[in-house]
Amino acid sequence: MSEAKRGSRRLNPEERKLWGEITRSVAPLQRAPAERSLSDGAGKTAPLGKAAARVVAAVAKPAPRLEPFDRRLKQRLARGSEAIGDRIDLHGKTQTEAHAALLSFLRRAQEDGAKFVLVITGKGRAARDDLSERGVLKRQVPQWLSLPEFRGYVSGVEDAHVGHGGAGALYVRIRRRRPGAG
Repeated sequence: MSEAKRGSRRLNPEERKLWGEITRSVAPLQRAPAERSLSDGAGKTAPLGKAAARVVAAVAKPAPRLEPFDRRLKQRLARGSEAIGDRIDLHGKTQTEAHAALLSFLRRAQEDGAKFVLVITGKGRAARDDLSERGVLKRQVPQWLSLPEFRGYVSGVEDAHVGHGGAGALYVRIRRRRPGAG
């Protein structure tokens, strides 16, 4: 007797019972706001109002992409011929403190009209034991910079030149403020 397809076997009674318990404990995902409609109590549904539709459209709009730096721009930053408007050092901060400080720093840099800033994360110390992590901010900060809450301030991120901290720092291109924003 050969197996028809990989993964096509039937569940045994114990597995079926376990699967039933798992599926009962999981709540279904809610539909996206754009698909929702209002019920009038008589079973009829009406589409969302214009104001609600605008809010849904604004929320559904994807954040702008992060643009990579070209080689020449990275060279200008490394040589100092392209000015770095400001810098922040996140050494010694917890993730929560660093996140808040970085968001505030980027907001201020944008308000001040900076084009580029330097974010120093550090390379991370050697792990004290097998359970502690090394270089948490070095890993987390680039991920944070790609989140929607940061995308209004950031248009690009690259590793810094060794003269500016190398693997322990990032060049961040600040997104220009839109007229009438803020």
